[in-house]
Amino acid sequence: MPYGNGGPMDRIAWMQIFVRAVETNSFSAVAREMQTTQPTISKQIAALEKYLGVQLLIRSTTKLTLTEEGTRYYQYCQQILATVAEAETSMMGKEKASGILRLGCSVLFGQMQIVPRLKAFMHRYPDVKVDLMMVDHFVNLVEEGLDLVIRIGNLQDNSIIFHRLGTTRRVTVATTTYFEQAGEPKTPDELINHNCIVYTRLSTGNEWHFQGADGIVKVRVKGCFQTNSSVAIRAAVLSGLGIAVAPVWMFGEDIYRGKLQVVLQDYQPTTLPIHAIYRRSCFHQAKVSCFIDFLAEEFKLDPWVSDYGQ
Repeated sequence: MPYGNGGPMDRIAWMQIFVRAVETNSFSAVAREMQTTQPTISKQIAALEKYLGVQLLIRSTTKLTLTEEGTRYYQYCQQILATVAEAETSMMGKEKASGILRLGCSVLFGQMQIVPRLKAFMHRYPDVKVDLMMVDHFVNLVEEGLDLVIRIGNLQDNSIIFHRLGTTRRVTVATTTYFEQAGEPKTPDELINHNCIVYTRLSTGNEWHFQGADGIVKVRVKGCFQTNSSVAIRAAVLSGLGIAVAPVWMFGEDIYRGKLQVVLQDYQPTTLPIHAIYRRSCFHQAKVSCFIDFLAEEFKLDPWVSDYGQ
């Protein structure tokens, strides 16, 4: 990446590098994102500080710390970069979406709901390339340099920007063979006598919540297998290991084809919203807004994730 004498283009590039250095707390991370070297990023920051005549960052072997001047300049940079992005979007329009869309989502949702739709998205927006990170743990989109994260579940952070895309309805499910051997539960309380497969990343842990005719029913379940992997949950259920409460999109085709059986249909497991979450600085980027609009259209037509199927 070039660095020059402080011309307008240099200053915009310096701002972008400085903001990402603050957000990632790492020159090396910024270098990887921008496909350059750590010394080059360090020189860019040094050139910016020389141009401004102030020290913005205090460097140590483990972290970067903003000075008082650096904190003020960081706030200005965020505003300026957001304005530049908004100006570009307003001139180019959504059909001009381009660049690399850095996207994050959970592993199985990505495999079953995101990746199969990418071909249609890229056909509509051929100038956009997608860099997809699929992990089941919580992802900090700022630290990871992501433009957009698709997240299932209720959001606790009021500072983030999000757009609701749909709903994850869940079912209580196992193989017919399992039910032939262990019996079919008729009420949630009977689950305590079954081998329940627990997804440990669920906020309620091994306490499963159901909506019945008389209100919420809570049952603390147990079993011989628990995991933090949605892929492992799916594999365990299909193998006949036990019962799980899981998203209907995870097993829809298997239920339709009779491989699996849904029970407790009078007791609906708590539904979970599907959100697109994005950085404030990405709010006006065409590639981000276009992908959000695309997924919202797609999910509206899919009964397994649509809000209208509730």
